[in-house]
Formats: sequence, C-alpha cells, structure tokens
Amino acid sequence: MSASSQARQPEQSNGLAGSPESGEPVFLVVGKLRKTHGLLGEIRMEVITDFPERLDAGEQVYVGDDHCLMQIRSVRWHNQYMLIAFDGYTDPESVSLYRNKWVFVRADDRPALPDGEYYHHQLLGLNVVSDDGDILGELTQILETGANDVYVIRPSSGPDLLIPAVDGVILQVDLDAGCMRVHLLPGLRPED
Repeated sequence: MSASSQARQPEQSNGLAGSPESGEPVFLVVGKLRKTHGLLGEIRMEVITDFPERLDAGEQVYVGDDHCLMQIRSVRWHNQYMLIAFDGYTDPESVSLYRNKWVFVRADDRPALPDGEYYHHQLLGLNVVSDDGDILGELTQILETGANDVYVIRPSSGPDLLIPAVDGVILQVDLDAGCMRVHLLPGLRPED
C-alpha cells in the first residue's frame, strides 16, 4: 500500500451533478453525449471515465441535469467515441433529444479501488495537516500534470499551497476523519 494515496479520476463530480457541497456526490459524470450515429438510435458518447467497461448492455445510467434513468441497450466503439443505444430509443430523432447531455452513474455504484488509491471527489474537501501538526488548509483542487497529481491546499489566509502527490509527501489519508497528513518538503511553503 502506497502512502502517496494515488488519486484516480474515473468519473467527475465537479458541480455538474448537482451534488451536495459536503460529502460524496450522489452522481458522477462518466461521459457526454454528442451527435447521433446511424439509423438505429445510437448516439456518440465522449467517455470521461477510466472504467468504460462498466458501461455495458443492461446497465443503468442517468442522463441530463434531471438525471433521467435510462437502461443501456448496446455499446460499441467507433474511433475515440463509444456508440451507445438506450432502451426505448430506436431512431436518431428520438435519441437526439439527449445531444450534449452529461451521462452519470450513482456514486455508490462506482468500482472499488485498491488500497491506497482514492477517487478525486473523495479527497476534495479533506483537511490537510503537516507531520509537525500544523493545519495547512483544505484540499480544494487536484491538478493532473502527467507525472503526478498536484494537490491545491487553500489555507485560512495567504496563498494556496501546491503539494505533489508522491511518496514521502503524502503520508496518510483518513477519509473517515476527513484528514490528510503530509510532509512538507523545503520550498513548498511560500515563507520557506
């Protein structure tokens, strides 16, 4: 188990889901519907999840701001898009009502992650404390840089702190306590 608490973003909640401000979101974004495809009610979906295999025939998703419950009839890949069809929508005209709508899954249906890995929405809002006991602030944003994520910590006053999500810096994540313990390397604080 890695103390770096690798964060994954298989789905996004970033306000799109109308989720409560505290605690886990009720719905997580997994894709965005684009334009219709063919004559059988398929529509292109831009996939925004690391787990597209969970979107299969028979699975339920929620579409649009009103979270309309829909059952997937079929899925297949076409270039970078997933072609998805829903029960009850068998022609391009009927499914075109959902163009440019977000597709959600319930947060409590998300796949389990290995120990030491967390979804981004689980980390956002955590209180961050240094290994010296200093309260650093709240984790408000996660920047994906390619090499490693960078956590943006907003203190009660002063500029934000940028903390790399790497072993040796992220020491402990306690979701139940709503806290993350970190070791600040020299130069991470503005006053260093």
